[in-house]
Amino acid sequence: MQTTDTVLMIEPIAFGYNAETAENNYFQVEQKGSDIQSKALAEFNSFVGKLRNKGVNVITIKDTLDPHTPDSIFPNNWVSFHKDGKVVLYPMFASNRRVERREDILETIKSQGFEVAEIDDWSFSETQGHFLEGTGSMIFDHDNKIAYGSVSLRLDERLFREFCEKYGYTPIVFHSYQTVGTERLPIYHTNVMMCVADQFVVICLDCIDDELEREKVIETIKNSGKEIIEISEEQMQQFAGNMLQVQNNDGQKFLVMSQTAYQSLDPEQIAAIEKYCEIIYSDLNTIEVNGGGSARCMLAEVFLPKK
Repeated sequence: MQTTDTVLMIEPIAFGYNAETAENNYFQVEQKGSDIQSKALAEFNSFVGKLRNKGVNVITIKDTLDPHTPDSIFPNNWVSFHKDGKVVLYPMFASNRRVERREDILETIKSQGFEVAEIDDWSFSETQGHFLEGTGSMIFDHDNKIAYGSVSLRLDERLFREFCEKYGYTPIVFHSYQTVGTERLPIYHTNVMMCVADQFVVICLDCIDDELEREKVIETIKNSGKEIIEISEEQMQQFAGNMLQVQNNDGQKFLVMSQTAYQSLDPEQIAAIEKYCEIIYSDLNTIEVNGGGSARCMLAEVFLPKK
């Protein structure tokens, strides 16, 4: 199953710009002011409300003040929840993001009626300087057992291939870049340049500079039977690749994105998406600017079986 009706979201308590992650997240811009947290919280609550109004099950858990985790609003990087009952913990690039991994969060998920059969902890790779940041760095086509991964400091190719072998996915490895000033620099997470839904893929093909790699990605998507909805690099910079398809309790599907992303799309792209599902969008500007992540990053899908 490609989509789930349950997502985990972490409510911010001390959200702000993270200088550690900004080293290679070129979307981040530090805003000055004492109201960053309050603005982020308002955006978070509005987003949660829009998802719940459509019947999506949202489990919200508050962040903690100590330790200080400015990026905890993006839980999909450190954890994933699988339909066989496995919970995977991932090795994180920034040391101040590693403390986001909290056992009490897993206990809360269990208390909501979900079964955790095993915790598969890959975080030991941090000590060797190898990172694999969950569904930020890996994009899964669950139905076709394909995983797309753009190599960066946050996706170690060897680890990615090991993960795919263990979990039965075919790895599609490529390199994607964005223009920063006059340079082409690696995109930090695959999920800012592509989104795989049940019947379509939103992707910025212009980010894949190598022609052979680009053709391989296109061929793989087409062979999987999904329509390619292409976005430009300019739209990618507006988080138009950072989307996630979810469903509600009735099985109705939605593509979730930020208001910034939605407003960057042209009418043809919106129509192409709406052939398949309704769009949910929400204003996440403060979170996007300071955190360098958007709607998809805020959602950790829960595929775990119910008890």
